[in-house]
Amino acid sequence: MSDLHYTRNIGIMAHIDAGKTTTTERILFYTGKNYKLGETHEGSATMDWMVQEQERGITITSAATTVYWDWKNNHYKFNIIDTPGHVDFTVEVERSLRVLDGAIAIFCAVGGVEPQSETVWRQADKYKVPRIAFVNKMDRAGADFFSVVKQIKERLGANPVPIEIPIGQEDLYKGVVNLITNKALIWDEASNGQKFYEVPMPEDLKDTVAEYRQMLIEGVAEENETLLEKFINDPDSITEDEIVAEIRKATLELRVVPVMCGASFKNKGVQTLLDAVAAFLPSPLDMKEVDGINPKTENPESRAIDPTAPFSALAFKIATDPYVGRLCFFRVYSGALESGSYVYNANTGKKERISRIMQMHSNKQNPLDRIEAGDIGAAVGFKEIRTGDTLCDERHPIVLESMKFPDPVISIAVEPMTTADMDKLEAALIKLAEEDPTFQVKTDEVSGQTIISGMGELHLDIILDRLRREFGVEVNQGRPEVAYKEAITTAVQHHEIYKKQTGGKGKFADILFEIGPADEGVVGLQFVNEVRGGNIPKEYIPAIEKGFKEAMQNGVLAGYPMDSLKVRVIDGSFHPVDSDQLSFEVCAKIGFKEACRKAKPVLLEPMMKLEVLTPDMYVGDVTGDLNRRRGMLENISAKVGVQAIHAIVPLEQMFGYVTALRTITSGRANSTMEFSHYAEVGKDQQDAILKSKYIYN
Repeated sequence: MSDLHYTRNIGIMAHIDAGKTTTTERILFYTGKNYKLGETHEGSATMDWMVQEQERGITITSAATTVYWDWKNNHYKFNIIDTPGHVDFTVEVERSLRVLDGAIAIFCAVGGVEPQSETVWRQADKYKVPRIAFVNKMDRAGADFFSVVKQIKERLGANPVPIEIPIGQEDLYKGVVNLITNKALIWDEASNGQKFYEVPMPEDLKDTVAEYRQMLIEGVAEENETLLEKFINDPDSITEDEIVAEIRKATLELRVVPVMCGASFKNKGVQTLLDAVAAFLPSPLDMKEVDGINPKTENPESRAIDPTAPFSALAFKIATDPYVGRLCFFRVYSGALESGSYVYNANTGKKERISRIMQMHSNKQNPLDRIEAGDIGAAVGFKEIRTGDTLCDERHPIVLESMKFPDPVISIAVEPMTTADMDKLEAALIKLAEEDPTFQVKTDEVSGQTIISGMGELHLDIILDRLRREFGVEVNQGRPEVAYKEAITTAVQHHEIYKKQTGGKGKFADILFEIGPADEGVVGLQFVNEVRGGNIPKEYIPAIEKGFKEAMQNGVLAGYPMDSLKVRVIDGSFHPVDSDQLSFEVCAKIGFKEACRKAKPVLLEPMMKLEVLTPDMYVGDVTGDLNRRRGMLENISAKVGVQAIHAIVPLEQMFGYVTALRTITSGRANSTMEFSHYAEVGKDQQDAILKSKYIYN
């Protein structure tokens, strides 16, 4: 238990190119895990182990590692997960944050708070993850530490508290002034930043440091009556340990975000960041206990973060390794697990044998005999564990809160180059879908084609590349298709009678219902039973609900799914002999189709939030092109040397946009895009989509 005080389970999250992987590589170097610096742009980063990651210089899959760090005479253990920044791989961030206790949010000192920064911040808010902000790339032209602090406050609604002030910016960036110790530190470049020294406070910073240190101590004093008294009588009597304790308390309560700065690529600022992880981010014991539901009694239960409590863990990622087979990454919340023992999967109700337990270092495994509460590991030898499953002690079952993942927004049809590869393709797609909950595979009922769906063009591009390299399957692919949805816009009442006589026992069901849009904020089927007097027996009501729920998978316009719907069953009748559950289920499905046709159905299309960074001279060309793509401009703001164009655009218009943007701006602009919401398609556009779908099929 004492070791848990010195354990930190943390994630590193940020926008693309903010420097997550570079920072992680420096952490591995300074903690002695690696003896040489890996670089993302050279394809030598330890944590970017996939071939696709090394070739493209981006992180695709979250990688875990464990390092050790000494701070204030204590030996700390950090379990670190490096997550991707690209919105197509948002699932990796989501599932990592679900099992982590704290996070480092990295911001580029030039770009500041960017679109994906907002997305990952919201994900961390959702799981109530305390975090530290690290303003990276302080050595770059246009770096502005205080501007980023302001953006964190305004755009993210956070309360950023600088605990460091940079010494110099851009080319003149040398080090930091620590506001807690009131000392200036600079890094030695000759030693790759391994050595850093305390130096006299630069004269030009004294006023700024005094101002921010005063604000920090004032804020700390307000937290604690004893400190407030000290602050009034003798501010200098407040000790460093007291300041750290109050900042830690406020960080864990999500009231403040300590902000630090550095330049990871230039080997500056990383050691003080590691100190801050030990000082301010939570240990597993700070979580107190984890809540869940007993699957047998349906009653809420909780587990103490204690190695002697009954075992409980959450599987947050499934991966395929060429040497050991399927790996299940899991976080242990209570109890302990021995290698070679059995666990109970509370979601499937089956026992699983865990033949080996591993501690992960990127794609390498270190075997463990035992893993305890508060730790993160990987298991081998199981048969059927999926992302989000709870593993526990069979005598003390519990289901922990799982994860919700966004629906895919883009689809393509695939087929193997040769019919001999058909089985190979099917097996490979099943494995990939197991690994990634945002990647889905289905067969089109009309054409018989295999349709794969994902979060964006890059996501599917990586999938196809993995099919070729890892599974040896060459495929032909169709054109990309947007994942449209359907909705109805008005409520209608409908009476459906289903009657079938085939000699002997027939089929009969009669339902009077109202169908319409769901109440605001409701997702899925909102089912209301208003049948009185037993006109429809109670045992048939679940079958009616099931019929409507299944019918929502195929809308009436073009077979696209319907996200939400409200059904009020008002009345009906039954036949004592011919009625059964199946009759009412079928009746509901037929009634759904007939009623929806009268309820003014519409198509919904995915809308994307787009940010384009372009030199001033191309603003007109870029905005003109976005107008042609049915984009809605939100604002244009000035950043250092460029203009940032923010717009909402239909995904359907954005295929191949990166190439088009390069052409318009002679390769000088870049863009980032993330899913925003679904919006109704215009009448002309809807007719064109339905026509093309009819022709295509």
